[in-house]
Amino acid sequence: MTEAIKSLLRRPEAGSILSLIGVVLFFVFFGGVDLGTLLGAASWVNFAANLGIVAIPVGLLMISGELDISIGALIPAGSMTTAILSGYYDLPIAVGMAGALAVGVAVGLVNGLLTIRTSVPSLIITLATLVAMQGLVLSGSVLLTGNASVAVTAPEWAKFLFGQLIGGSHQVIIVWWVVFAVIIGFVLHKTRYGNWLFAMGGDRVSARNAGIPTNRMTIALFVLSAVSATFVGMCQAILFNSAQVSGGMNFIFNAIVSVVVGGVLLTGGFGSVIGIFVGTITFAIVSQGIYFTQIDRNWSNLIIGVMLLTAVLMNQAFRELALSYWRGSKQSVPRAPIQH
Repeated sequence: MTEAIKSLLRRPEAGSILSLIGVVLFFVFFGGVDLGTLLGAASWVNFAANLGIVAIPVGLLMISGELDISIGALIPAGSMTTAILSGYYDLPIAVGMAGALAVGVAVGLVNGLLTIRTSVPSLIITLATLVAMQGLVLSGSVLLTGNASVAVTAPEWAKFLFGQLIGGSHQVIIVWWVVFAVIIGFVLHKTRYGNWLFAMGGDRVSARNAGIPTNRMTIALFVLSAVSATFVGMCQAILFNSAQVSGGMNFIFNAIVSVVVGGVLLTGGFGSVIGIFVGTITFAIVSQGIYFTQIDRNWSNLIIGVMLLTAVLMNQAFRELALSYWRGSKQSVPRAPIQH
């Protein structure tokens, strides 16, 4: 039993699991919340699903040593592109959806190419594309439609796949989030691409010298991040039958907090999809679950801040524990005798 606990604590998702348990217990014992009511609420699950689809690729970038904050502008960009093409110009919804995803591909390529071809940190590059896309979405919407919000009505098939409410309360994007997490989790932890990703986060130069296509991997990660953001925006437009030029900025902070709480180190090279998934749930419960408690809503940011600081400290401790175990395992392997 003791060895099983040690094995769990050496994993990147250990901190996120402990954080989730701690938050739930805090709400139950100090917030007076009914556990059944909290776990059965649709509000935090819907919140987590929209955030989680964006947080996973942001987490992958952070594992590789990069960061993407342009997602704050790409979510409304995806919504507005879908609404303008299919709502204002009455083109088929498939065209609007393809346009939204194409915007993500274009911005992701720009972010990736600038990152690998310049010495400018990805934080600064994506900050620039964030501001640029905010201006482009606002000015483009006003220029094309004369409004900062556009209505769109999707056909039944599009509503069923991207904008329906399951059981009248749970958004269908929850299914997309789970499927996305399973696929990316398999790729990260069971394929060579995941090994390459961790190697890039550990030492990019050494990874490149070892033959890992670091440039192509970096571009692919930025494209995945941008497309995921526009996908969320597209789903929101279909669900709510409208799109607005604002509304995505909170995703930047929320995604980074979810990823860090999920066990990903800011320095890269350490993390897991399971951890990001659980970290997103933890953050969603803190953000939305507080409305089910007797705690003053103004304390939510304090709880998030304490949780974030605790997660950073735990993540570093768990990484050191994992590294010490790995070093010990290497030293304990007997060397074969030298043949003369």
